Amino acid sequence: MRHVALTSRGTEDINRDFLEFFLEMMGLLSLDRSALLVVAALFRMYQFAEGGCSGRCCEGIDFTCATTDWRMDRVYGMCYCDEKCLKTKDCCFDYPTECPAQPCVVSEWSHWSGCAQPCQPSFRVRRRSVERLPQNSGQACPRLEEQAGCMEYQDHQGQFCASVQGAAFITTMEYSKGRTHDLYGAPVDAGFCMAFKMESLTAQCMVENRPYTRWMQYLREGYTVCVACQPPAMNNHSRSCQGDGNLAERDELLHWQAVGSPRCRGTWRKVQRLQHCSCPHVHSFVFI
Repeated sequence: MRHVALTSRGTEDINRDFLEFFLEMMGLLSLDRSALLVVAALFRMYQFAEGGCSGRCCEGIDFTCATTDWRMDRVYGMCYCDEKCLKTKDCCFDYPTECPAQPCVVSEWSHWSGCAQPCQPSFRVRRRSVERLPQNSGQACPRLEEQAGCMEYQDHQGQFCASVQGAAFITTMEYSKGRTHDLYGAPVDAGFCMAFKMESLTAQCMVENRPYTRWMQYLREGYTVCVACQPPAMNNHSRSCQGDGNLAERDELLHWQAVGSPRCRGTWRKVQRLQHCSCPHVHSFVFI
């Protein structure tokens, strides 16, 4: 309940004093009791007609956005029509209908941007904008920007990136949905799949909770994971992906790193090469 200096006296005492003042001004104090009751009833009806939140919905905290009427907790007295009243429990009875909550409205997501940097694991961005701000304690606006790991295989001059050997860079299999056709609309090579047994991973993988990194939480030591090697990550000449372990021995310890969080990395051992990935969705990834 909010505290206002002007409400230190009881509401009924203030109403009684005001009524007596009103009657005295009108010269009605000399009337008998029944007449006074009629006048009092009319006075209360006048107050009721002037009360409520009609035409007085206010943003935030506004101590002037008040009237005298029934509150939502069925107490008659000072009530408010600002957004804060829902928390202070002193809204006028008709606040929900006169000042209905309106949630934030946002636009559709934009298209994904290009990778921030070519020829290395990087990130891409998509954004949306606010079309209407929330009103009357409506639902707040959601996230307006998302990022996702990516890698582009051509530099800004259009030259193909030089092949670099090292750790495998992986991301969620969701990223492969856009790899079915090349820039000219022709079907791309389906590639192949490598199965690995996860040997170790850093603690950072388990605490990632950003929208584009939540897939890292499903990485587990001892589990078998499937990683697809597809164009454009697959080299056209060698038909291999960086760090795919295709030529490694079965007991050789290989390194991997999650795209989107450099601190999420670990080791695995090759199990076998497959024509198609058959692991559960949460344990299926793609080389970048």
